[in-house]
Amino acid sequence: MTNLLYRWPISAKFGIRVPKEKFYENGHVTNAVREKFVTEVQRITWAYKLAEVTINLPGSPAVPEVQVFQIDAKMDDVSEPVLTAIDKAIPFPAVFEVTRGFGANRSIRMVAAHKQLSVGAPKLSAHYSTEWQPVDTERQPLPTAITLSSLYTALLGPLIPVPVRPGEELSALAARLQTVRKLEREITALERKLRTEPQINRKVELRRTLKTKQSELEQQR
Repeated sequence: MTNLLYRWPISAKFGIRVPKEKFYENGHVTNAVREKFVTEVQRITWAYKLAEVTINLPGSPAVPEVQVFQIDAKMDDVSEPVLTAIDKAIPFPAVFEVTRGFGANRSIRMVAAHKQLSVGAPKLSAHYSTEWQPVDTERQPLPTAITLSSLYTALLGPLIPVPVRPGEELSALAARLQTVRKLEREITALERKLRTEPQINRKVELRRTLKTKQSELEQQR
């Protein structure tokens, strides 16, 4: 993870508070997640709208707009199920800024998932985050981009666990992220089996498979 906050354009400022109930009134959120909303979330603000009409970058079907939401946490953080429920309710790619604490102890992290728009609910990757940092951390200008799609890719770049390759399309990046997560799960499972396998010949086979998977993971990264 990294330390990073962006200086969002004044022209894109929205600043509308959204009731928590709006994100789970459609009935697709479990009672357990609703309870997390109540205990974890103090306030949700639709803070910025990055669109052609606000920052003069053309959109596309994949990225017609990018929304920035600020979430004030009641306690130490906002959990993944809550972020996922909010993200799925937003019909555009989104970036979140989660804040916690009070006064001089207030801190913030930026978090986002790669979102693929589709018929019905959007498809989300895991959420990736910066480190927690002081809320008054100096903000950086937005990455240079000529389209909203390239801007969205650049915004995600510092958050995700693989470097974005030059000219890489969002769809290719999403596929690579899925492959990385799959390989990481397979490697973890193989390492677990290797620790408990009593047979020498089976251990040799597992090590060979593990080495292959680790090589594949390096290629994807």
